[in-house]
Amino acid sequence: MAELSTLARPYAKAAFEYADQAGQLQGWSDSLAIAGAVAEQPNVVKLLASPTYTAKQQAAVLVEICGDALSAAGQNFLAVLSEHRRLQLLPEISRQFEILKANREKAVDVEVISAQLLTDDQQQQLSDALSAKLERKVNMQVRLDKSLLGGAVIRAGDTVIDGSIRGRLAKLAESLHS
Repeated sequence: MAELSTLARPYAKAAFEYADQAGQLQGWSDSLAIAGAVAEQPNVVKLLASPTYTAKQQAAVLVEICGDALSAAGQNFLAVLSEHRRLQLLPEISRQFEILKANREKAVDVEVISAQLLTDDQQQQLSDALSAKLERKVNMQVRLDKSLLGGAVIRAGDTVIDGSIRGRLAKLAESLHS
């Protein structure tokens, strides 16, 4: 996986810089997400790995599948990727583009896994607190996990805040065994 991210990074940066200069970050984000999703489909994966199709043919098939979701610049981007035999990197390029976009917008995706449903007020308070702590706009997704017993686990990028009862019990057991 590290190899894919290393190969995809320059393409993601180039796409991001172009989109940023053109003022089309959201359009490029949407286009790359669609192209990345298409490139992950089993039939398309086989096509991209097949030596029987030329790079131009592979790019043409992707452009045809994506349809109007790709602008002329997006189609040119796919052509460049195909020339360098990098079309299979589209999903990783899309992921890295989103990270660059989130950093530019000072936004972070946060996943909150709680033992009980959170009210709208609780979600707003949590979002405000996380925004202040992380100094970013928070895009929060909340899901329920009854196995936590109580509390919540918050994931924001590489940061994990485990405020669950299950997590606290595990820490207590670990400290008793050491």
